[in-house]
Amino acid sequence: MSKFDQLSDFEQKSIERMQAAVMSGKLSNAGLVQIIEQAGSFLNLTTPSQYAKDNAMSYNGVKHHRAIINLFGCRFVIDNN
Repeated sequence: MSKFDQLSDFEQKSIERMQAAVMSGKLSNAGLVQIIEQAGSFLNLTTPSQYAKDNAMSYNGVKHHRAIINLFGCRFVIDNN
């Protein structure tokens, strides 16, 4: 099962529509950057080291007890609860 299969029907269709918009030239690089920035804001993405500083935690505490994802070769903590 791929990550795409785990998404809701709405989420899958949204991604497909965005892919079609990019392929047809309706969505520019600037538009994609804005989408990425907005998604990062919604997820409250922070690097593990910055998250540790902001929340008075050790880096290892963050690494072992927070949701960490890898995007574009960089690690981020998701904290949008």
